[in-house]
Order: sequence, then C-alpha cells, then structure tokens
Amino acid sequence: MNKLMKRLTISSVMQGMCYGFAALLLTASCANDDTVQEGKQKKSDIPTGSTVFTGTSQPEATTRTAILNHTKGAGASVNWSSSDKIWVKDDAGTWQQSAAATIPSAANQSYATFALSGTYTGASHDIIYTNKAVTGSQPQVEIKTEQTQSSPNNFNHAGESGDCGIATGNKAGNDYTFTLNHKASYLCLIPRTNNEYVKRSTLIKVEIMSDDEIAGTYNIAADGTLTLTSGGSKTITVTTGSGFAIDNAADDMSKNATYAVVAPGTHTFRIRYWLRNTTDNPKGAIEGTVSKIVTLNCTAGSIHDITANLNPHNYDANHYYMWDAQDHYWKNHEWNHGGSQPTLNRILPGGTTSSDYAQNNTDSRYYHEGLNVSQAIHSCKNLPNVNEMTWYAAEGDPRWDADELWTTMNHLYKGGIWFKKKANIQGYNANTAVDETDWRPSENGNGWFVRQLLPSAVDAGNYFYLPAMGMYGDDRQESQLQDLDKYGHYWSSSTILSSSDYAFGMTFDKNYVLINNTRRKFGYRVEPLFE
Repeated sequence: MNKLMKRLTISSVMQGMCYGFAALLLTASCANDDTVQEGKQKKSDIPTGSTVFTGTSQPEATTRTAILNHTKGAGASVNWSSSDKIWVKDDAGTWQQSAAATIPSAANQSYATFALSGTYTGASHDIIYTNKAVTGSQPQVEIKTEQTQSSPNNFNHAGESGDCGIATGNKAGNDYTFTLNHKASYLCLIPRTNNEYVKRSTLIKVEIMSDDEIAGTYNIAADGTLTLTSGGSKTITVTTGSGFAIDNAADDMSKNATYAVVAPGTHTFRIRYWLRNTTDNPKGAIEGTVSKIVTLNCTAGSIHDITANLNPHNYDANHYYMWDAQDHYWKNHEWNHGGSQPTLNRILPGGTTSSDYAQNNTDSRYYHEGLNVSQAIHSCKNLPNVNEMTWYAAEGDPRWDADELWTTMNHLYKGGIWFKKKANIQGYNANTAVDETDWRPSENGNGWFVRQLLPSAVDAGNYFYLPAMGMYGDDRQESQLQDLDKYGHYWSSSTILSSSDYAFGMTFDKNYVLINNTRRKFGYRVEPLFE
C-alpha cells in the first residue's frame, strides 16, 4: 500500500482554488490475478496583503495530483503542479481558495507557495484539498465516474478525477506548516499478456465495476472521512486517450499502467480491460473485454497495484458433434491439420462448405440412431438431460455478456451467456423439469428470456459461461458453419423417443434460451462446461 502524505510550510497570505501535488513517496499494495518546467513566481508577484503558504513535501509524504515515477510494489515521487490550489479556513471561519501554486524551483517541484485572501492569525487553520469549490461549511469532493488518462503511467488526472485531502496548518513563526493527508484511494492497473490476439490490440479503456458505490459526490468530514451524498455510481471508467500498447509479456508500467481514483472501502471489483483489435475478427474491428475479479481493502491515501494477465479463453473446434456420435464432427478433417473443416460463418467472405462430414452410420462420427433411445451412451452421456436443461434456462438466471472476448479457429470473437451453476439453482431436479413434469418421454419445448446484465462481481463464482459458438449443418449435401458469435447450440443427453432423428438441445442468443428438439445430424457443441 502506497501511503500519501504531504508536509507544507505557510507564511502570511490572501486569495483563490486548485488541485495539486508536492513530491511524495507512496507505499504500495499489489493485487495479482494470476519534463515540463514550472514557471517561477517572484515575491514581487504576490498580491499585496496576501498570506503566503509555502509548502514543501517531506520523505514518506503523499499528495494529490501528478504522481510521478511510481514503481510497482514500492513508492512514488510526486511534485506540485503549477495549477494546484488549496482551501484554507480563515479567522472568520470562511473557506478561502488559494491562487495557483507557485513553484520556486523547476529543479525541486516538491516546494510550492500559495497566496490566499482573508485573515490568518490563529495558532492553526484547517486546510482542504479538493476538486469542488467550498461554497458553505461542508467541503465536498467529486470522485468522477469518467476519468481520462492521456498517456501510460501518468496520473496527472488525479486532481480532477477526485483526489482530496485534509490538513491542519500550524503556526511556526511567520509561517504555517502542515502535512496533507489524502483521503481518496487510488488504483494502478498493470496488465500484461502472452496472448497474440491481445498483443495485436490496444487498451482503450478500463471499466472498474463494484457491487457498492465507488464514485459520486462525497462530504469530507473534519477527520477526512468521505460520506456519499449524491450521484453514487458503482462504475468508474478510465479512458486511455488513443489507447495504450499491451504487447508486454511481463509487467511494464511504461507500456500501459492505468490509474484511477476510487472511494475508500473494501470493494469487490470486476475490472474490464477493454481492447480494440482490427485484425483478428472476420468482420473487421472488434472491441471487447477481458475481465478480472479482485477484492481489495482500498484504504484512504493509498495506491494499490493490480496486475493482470489478459488471456481470452480459447475454445477448440473439436467439440462439435452429431448427437451422441462416438467421434467429433470433423475428425480427420480438422482445420488445424490441413482438413476441410469450415472455420468461418458461410455468409462471410472466405466462408466455405464441406462434404467431409459423416454421411451414414458406418462412420463413427454419425449420430446415435434409433427409436425409443432413452439416454445417450457415447459423447453426450455425461451432459445434462432435458429436464436439467430447463432448470438452467428457467432458473439459472441466464445473463448475456456481449463483450467478453474469446477465440476459436484463429479468430477473435465475443458473445455468450452466464448461467448459474446447478448447486446455486434452487429446486434443481434431474427427474422433473421446471414445470414439474418429466420431459424425457415428451416432445416438449419452451423458451425463457435472457437478462442483459452481468452477474455481480461478488456472485461471479456462482456462474459458468457458455460462448455463442454456432453449429455445423445444413439440409443439403454439404456442411457449413453457422451462427458463430450470435447463437449457442448445445446438446443434451436426451432424445425424442418417438423419433430416430431428433434429440433435445439448447439454443440461445442475446434474448432467449430455447429448449427444444432438433435434428441429431446437426453439429452442436458437446461441452463439459455445464456445472
């Protein structure tokens, strides 16, 4: 944990407001998944009758706006900015805003002076650091829901994004001295990857989602405690200008370190790293996320390092089967062994068809035939039966995820559904469907709505994910890939007893989950992903 603190000295003064920095040292916590020269201001430039607050930072001090030279797991040095300002309570109890900071030496920007209007004769005066004007007796800060970072490893936006602090200025001769205690909390996100798809992408933003409020307008109490008063938000988005490179296999802050100001507290975050890729999706540019879940105690005045290995899940192409076939749909014709397996949706440029699929029951890839077949015995035997499928669809709280990235057959895609694991589905019963009847001897079918909402970060472990992997098949004497990234098609272990050619399966898109019967010869997914 990087602790922020700043020591300043103050002479007598008068005037103005701002957000700023003195050089600071921070201590750090680390969570894993896996020169602009400032202008000088001469004494003759200080307005007549002003009180001058002179600030210097001390070792192991923290401060507020531009964090420089932060090292993962260690400290950071911070300088004042010439745009920084402070608020000081004068003898009349009125908050006065300082003029912009004056940096006497470009070589030592940890030293700054501030000029304020008002009368200051007390033994001490309260000081506030905030991005909101103090118009009454209650100082506030706005921790922004939208934060913007111009370049990697640059926290110049801290002040405008919601950095804040309190101090007591204590009289020392003709000056005042104070140590600023920062009261917001700070994240430093440091992603890396070995994934070639990610390396060919840029990091365009980071979306930080919490189950409780982490942004909004907060009252700043006398002891610096922040209390949300309005505009609460559970999401903070940091936009990374034109995008940061993410081709580093090891942590490299100079490549893509991304900073955020957040409200203090213990938070469970879903951190969504948004990538833009222009080469690996068949339809052109694609923007999507790689997400990580992390729980942190975000203490006030501390910077927390979060490292993450970004690696979208790769789904192989060998889990498409005709219903309960002994071997997968394209055995001996796999795309990655020089075979004719189509790898793109037929309607796309480069999409193909192939007749190299099973044509009859002499082929081990052919579906399990027969009337009154009550249960799968080959590839589908360990899948949920049709009753169980209805529980996932109706009571498994299906939620569409339009943005999580995944790969298959050398391309990058997104789109899929989160379902509750069966242990978290109340009433789950393999012997009866959700309507309390047994669908196995029937020809029933039904559909259920899908929610357009991600599972909460705290509950994420109670769900599993199925990608929209499409299917193979056609009623003509050729097979083609269909519906990839739009629909998911998954077999159950149950047939239609009255037919030798149909079995039960699950089909979903962003709106519905359907449980119905379909032709056994189609190449649906057989996945051990159901839990």
